[in-house]
Amino acid sequence: MPKSKPHAGLTDGTGALKSRGRSVDRSTTRDRKAVASVPVVADLPPSTGLPMGMSQAVGQLWRDYGVAKSTKSPTLETLRNALIETYLHVVRYAAERARAKLPAEVDVDDLFQAGLFGLMDAINGYDIDRGVRFETFADRRIHGAIMDQLRSLDWVPRLVRMRTAKLDRARKDFQSTHGRAASDDELQATLGVDAEEYEKVKRDAAPVGVTSLNRQWGDGDSGKESTHADVIEDTRHGNPFAGVESSDLMELFTRGLSRAESLIVILYYYEEMTMKEIGLTLDLSESRVSQMHSSILQRLKAQLSHRMKDL
Repeated sequence: MPKSKPHAGLTDGTGALKSRGRSVDRSTTRDRKAVASVPVVADLPPSTGLPMGMSQAVGQLWRDYGVAKSTKSPTLETLRNALIETYLHVVRYAAERARAKLPAEVDVDDLFQAGLFGLMDAINGYDIDRGVRFETFADRRIHGAIMDQLRSLDWVPRLVRMRTAKLDRARKDFQSTHGRAASDDELQATLGVDAEEYEKVKRDAAPVGVTSLNRQWGDGDSGKESTHADVIEDTRHGNPFAGVESSDLMELFTRGLSRAESLIVILYYYEEMTMKEIGLTLDLSESRVSQMHSSILQRLKAQLSHRMKDL
């Protein structure tokens, strides 16, 4: 009996394998060997032709978008918006990953908005027939859009950043090789630049502190939200705490002293007058002022020794 050449993967729903218009019963002993020699693929998952991890619904959406783009269909924008909504999580992940390496004042929503432009560019350039996962294809474009946005907001020129990175790399390489920090002459030789150029690179690489006045400022456990602008020191006015502290110390030092003794303490320590000037002010001799000053110091030491714990 000549072997029939069955069509792989076609069944009649009853377990029989169709072959050239007639069904072959699996239970028939005569054809059992022929059936066993043919791979049964009806029970295997069908080959979708889609990239790994892409569902049938998303794959169909990509197919429809490709057709609409080639025919310039009015549904093109609607399909593009549907794809953007489908892959918003990719942009969110890229924004969160970039945010982890940036200062606290950088808003993750701003990075997310910049990443959306990269997502739209990736959707426009993606070809589903190449079998590449869209997440892999779009990741670099989204990350690049976020970096472009950050560079546009950077007040330091890109050339300065490159010089700074080059200097830091040379410094680290020298230290890892020689086990010590490099001097200016050694760094200059490593970079291969003249003295004037090295001074320029070194000046550009000098750290400059920049902060936002709207950056959140911690306030302990009070839960009150404040910014750096709320805690900037006002140099136009004196420190009230220092004034109160000075007043308390003056009261403590002059307590129990006579008027002349109090004036000696105030004029000598607060007004920074000499013994001779104090004597002329109080109509006393310089030696008398010095004697009274020594007596005052002894009494103050005895008085303050009992209050050392409080101070």
